Amino acid sequence: MKQRVARLVLTLLPQNKISSIVGKAGRSKLSKRYVKRYAKHYKINLSEIEKPIHEYAHLTEFFSRKLKQDARPICGEESEAISPVDGLITQMGRIEKGTIIQAKGISYPVQKLLADEDNADFESGHFITIYLSPKDYHRIHMPVKGEVYSSTYIPGRLFPVNDIGVNHVKGLFTKNERVVTFADTDYGKLAIVKVGAFIVGSVKVKYDEKVRKWKKIMKTNVAPVTYEKGDEVGHFEFGSTVILLFEDKDFSFDKSLAVGKSVRMGEIIGKHPASSKQKEYTASN
Repeated sequence: MKQRVARLVLTLLPQNKISSIVGKAGRSKLSKRYVKRYAKHYKINLSEIEKPIHEYAHLTEFFSRKLKQDARPICGEESEAISPVDGLITQMGRIEKGTIIQAKGISYPVQKLLADEDNADFESGHFITIYLSPKDYHRIHMPVKGEVYSSTYIPGRLFPVNDIGVNHVKGLFTKNERVVTFADTDYGKLAIVKVGAFIVGSVKVKYDEKVRKWKKIMKTNVAPVTYEKGDEVGHFEFGSTVILLFEDKDFSFDKSLAVGKSVRMGEIIGKHPASSKQKEYTASN
């Protein structure tokens, strides 16, 4: 009964309109007075932010703040993937027969997540879902070196992506607005899915400054650009969720990881076996 009521309330809320209003308020000059309160409430480490807190023009600029250059060391060897963001691991594992776990008893098809019924690249790879809370650093970085070649904007709802949304909205990540970045790597294809959420109506990407909201799915082949491991590829304006998809069947997550554990950008999350480098991927290109 509680689940049905929760789903009904979440569905009936004018999520996109509320998020738009909050977004405009966050970019207003008046919001500057709340920046210090926000930082104090969420206990944000001000010693690692790029510039003094009083220099932020409004709340949204502080939400999407950059960090000092040495604040997030990039760990590991070439074959080791790092976390692209600061956040909480909510799910991780194998993609079984094209299906990803959302929560206990809830799963969804990877092809619906990518809005591409013909894309079979990730049908048996690996995934990790990382939730960014309001206190987290909201910039998104490359987990491994790769060449970005394509991007997909997918319009949708803005259900909350916290425990309430994840546990009560079936197929949540296939319903919410999102931007997918596709890249070729030495270990196969990589997809970085940036999922919008309640109050999060804006995702920016470095490789395409013209990305904006559309009323339909927009697939764009971008001029190939290579990003090193740890390079920034985009950011959220507020918190949300990032889902990483690895095509490599031999990829293995670091044994220290677990659902419910926090990670920071730059920390090792897994490894591609050295023997898998350029294996089938080179043969087909």
